[in-house]
Amino acid sequence: MKFAVVLVRPKNPENIGLVARNMKNTGFEKLRLVGVKSIAQKSYVTAVHARDILERARFCPDVSEATADLDITFASTSKTRKNFLSVSLKDAVREMFQFPASTKIGLLFGCERTGLTSDELRSSNFRFMIPQATRQPSYNLASAVLLTVFHIFAHDHFKEVETVREKPLSRQEQEEFIRLILRKLEQNNFIHSTNKRHMTEMIYDLFGRFALTSKDRKLLLALFSKTVSQ
Repeated sequence: MKFAVVLVRPKNPENIGLVARNMKNTGFEKLRLVGVKSIAQKSYVTAVHARDILERARFCPDVSEATADLDITFASTSKTRKNFLSVSLKDAVREMFQFPASTKIGLLFGCERTGLTSDELRSSNFRFMIPQATRQPSYNLASAVLLTVFHIFAHDHFKEVETVREKPLSRQEQEEFIRLILRKLEQNNFIHSTNKRHMTEMIYDLFGRFALTSKDRKLLLALFSKTVSQ
């Protein structure tokens, strides 16, 4: 698998460095930062031996650009969302290894205070939650990344899983398809002003979990062209 860790609007530079260190310890190399323009010195201090990961980090203005060239994205969330289905971290990792080894996978983590917004979650195929024993609101950002990348690292090294799914379209192609479907539904008044946000989020969630392939897109476009126009 080809993984990229995506930090969305991180506020604490020490956390960025700790994330890089956690990635280095578990064999991850690609770090993308959304809403960050440069690496602060405090990040290099906490990164210790992972300076190279920070130096190669990619800066992106928004989540869509950060995930456009990826195939599948998994977003961490500390709470259930009304219109987005969430699975456990264990199930999410199992799902990752159902795809071919060439699949480019993004791991999305929101900012320390608010996490990922609903709009940002639309750029993910799957959402996962990390279990915890207390009512503490959420894990520290660096801790959440460590738990996630370690589970992936351990799964990859100690258990072989047969690939059963085809490689999906890129996230950019998936989102373009979803927007096309939304436009068709709006044109036929399936989506209107009173249900637009609710329906939009549900459709992003549904088609995201499909992890659409080129064959899926061709079939669904044919179906929508026939049924929606009637």
